[in-house]
Amino acid sequence: MNKITKHDFPALLDDALVHDRPSRQEAEEAVRTLLKWAGDNPSRGGLLDTPARVVRAYEEYFAGYRQDPLDFLNRTFDETEGYDEIVLLKDIPFESHCEHHMAPIIGKAHVAYLPTDRVVGISKLARLVECYAHRLQIQEKLTAQIATALQDTLEPRGVGVVIEAVHHCMTTRGVHKSGVSMTTSRMVGVFRTDAVARAELLAMIGK
Repeated sequence: MNKITKHDFPALLDDALVHDRPSRQEAEEAVRTLLKWAGDNPSRGGLLDTPARVVRAYEEYFAGYRQDPLDFLNRTFDETEGYDEIVLLKDIPFESHCEHHMAPIIGKAHVAYLPTDRVVGISKLARLVECYAHRLQIQEKLTAQIATALQDTLEPRGVGVVIEAVHHCMTTRGVHKSGVSMTTSRMVGVFRTDAVARAELLAMIGK
């Protein structure tokens, strides 16, 4: 039933990666090296605690590698009184980091599905987004991962995921274009094949 593989959360299941993970001391030393490379002195007062702070921040930024997205979807409810219309959680805020420059991606996700006989708690949809966002990402992959996890686990009649985000690798470096956002979508099942269902979903999202 569940088609998600260990490739969706490698650090959780790949023993080679777990055993090859640097120690905290090694990670902090790597930060000191970057501080030196940037041109500053990691031994000066203002930077003494920076390596430890950065490592703690990385633990938070990339907590998704230590989580199994299926854990958020494995408890479902079937007492729905026959409800079979769209379930939509809008405007889920998230922060991620791009895998090319490790710069922030900040945005919001809209996650919807058309249930068959089971629904999942709405907080689990937000946690699913957060789990995948807290990994190095590109927005297209993030969109697809959320949709695939929901479709493979709940097996609904359709899944729709729309993400809008600002990429700081574009706004704070490179072309330096502020005020630009990117939108991606993944439609599965009836939301892909039925134009009326897709239009209803997009109208609910406000697109």
